[in-house]
Amino acid sequence: MLLFAMGFLLVILQPSTGQFPRACVNTQSLLRKECCPPWAGDGSPCGELSGRGSCQNILLSQAPLGPQFPFSGVDDREDWPSVFYNRTCKCEGNFLGFNCGECKFGFSGINCNERQLKTRRNIFQLTTSEKDKFLAYLNLAKNTLSQDYVIATGTYAQMNNGFNPMFKNISVYDLFVWMHYYASRDTLLGGSNVWRDIDFAHEAPGFLPWHRVFLLMWEREIQKITGDEKFTIPYWDWRDAEDCVVCTDEYMGGRHPTNPNLLSPASFFSSWQVICTQSEEYNGQETLCSATSEGPILRNPGNNDKSRTPRLPSSAEVEFCLSLTQYESGPMDKMANYSFRNTLEGFADPQTAISNISQSGLHNALHIYMNGSMSQVQGSANDPIFVLHHAFVDSIFEQWLRRHRPMLEVYPAANAPIGHNREDYMVPFIPLYRNGEFFKFSRELGYDYEYLQEPALESFHDFLIPYLEQARQIWAWLVGAAVIGGIITAVLTGLILACQKKRRGTSSEIQPLLIESEDYNNISYQSNF
Repeated sequence: MLLFAMGFLLVILQPSTGQFPRACVNTQSLLRKECCPPWAGDGSPCGELSGRGSCQNILLSQAPLGPQFPFSGVDDREDWPSVFYNRTCKCEGNFLGFNCGECKFGFSGINCNERQLKTRRNIFQLTTSEKDKFLAYLNLAKNTLSQDYVIATGTYAQMNNGFNPMFKNISVYDLFVWMHYYASRDTLLGGSNVWRDIDFAHEAPGFLPWHRVFLLMWEREIQKITGDEKFTIPYWDWRDAEDCVVCTDEYMGGRHPTNPNLLSPASFFSSWQVICTQSEEYNGQETLCSATSEGPILRNPGNNDKSRTPRLPSSAEVEFCLSLTQYESGPMDKMANYSFRNTLEGFADPQTAISNISQSGLHNALHIYMNGSMSQVQGSANDPIFVLHHAFVDSIFEQWLRRHRPMLEVYPAANAPIGHNREDYMVPFIPLYRNGEFFKFSRELGYDYEYLQEPALESFHDFLIPYLEQARQIWAWLVGAAVIGGIITAVLTGLILACQKKRRGTSSEIQPLLIESEDYNNISYQSNF
């Protein structure tokens, strides 16, 4: 009863992060191309009166793109979010949000100056009450309307360039399903023509940072609608698993007794309706997913095409992937060889790191293995196993970062597929996040994984982080001071040398004053240097 009661619990929602802010989808905002809502704390746009942020022009990356998308000006997601808005809130310090009303990930408090570190845990390490609470939170999100965000049901052109807004309400959980769909949908070229080789969240360098942001936002939304600020997403460690051990009624829903493609009626996930799964229909109608219910969750784990995915990934395959030193390589898409990203995503063989799109490894293997809603990219987030799976994928990404400790420059700055360069903004998030901003240790973003924790270093790391942050902020000043100091030192050294040279060149009657009188007759004029 607790699970079902919480599933329909009504709560007061607070500002959130996601797709189109409700305050910015009116005709005036679209025609002005401005999304700078007021912060409730002082009533000013972006909380400017309180120093939280200000409304500013968006600075888009000018770095060249890869050849995968040979068009320009045909997709609303190009140069995100400039088709819809060219002015948004730019938040100061540790403030964040579409109106600067929140804190950056990893910070909390009224002034966003309190560091926090939360731990994501293995779902099988949760107590029964913790596990039941997690399931209840999922159901609550599925049945709670987002008060701050809506979804677009038409393209900007179909909206008559802003004169006819086309947006719709959506639940908190389905908002994230829709965002995953929107980032990976095909480009509508007019008539029945579409371009399929485009994805702002997969098949390129941004795959891991994009899903990292996605999970952080999803986690924060659950914290808000439940009031449970300590909530973290659990993960499923699927290494060496012989079957889908989370596919039981106790966890994510067992198999239906008479229809193997459906979930057991004993699980409330069996009553969930999926959205955004009929991409061919949307393409044919030249429309976007409108979040209309399209049937129950489908899942038939293990009954997939074994020639493509014979089993779930092994520990050895994950370890080989972690040994790869290059984050990205070659064309920086699903054909990349020896790329950690491409191997983890599953387009490269997890034993050789050579691209092989006829097989599905690691991340992709899980999706194919589930043999249902999870197996279609655009609608895969409909199955709640999605968040458990991607939390573990993110932990592998985190392991790689800690093992190889790459500089930010390792993430490609140019020539990646559209939307995946380092300074590109991620589609379709508002507030805006750049890919490179999440190519960093998870602890800097306020979370860690239980199985990756290093107890002996934790307290020292937490002590050191504030000083590292301060050093980063004044780094340019420190470098300048070092250069100036070097110049001054060189000048002083030159002056000293000049003076000493001059002293050595003085008359002999002066020189004896520098030595003992008894050594006068044996003096030799040798340099002291």
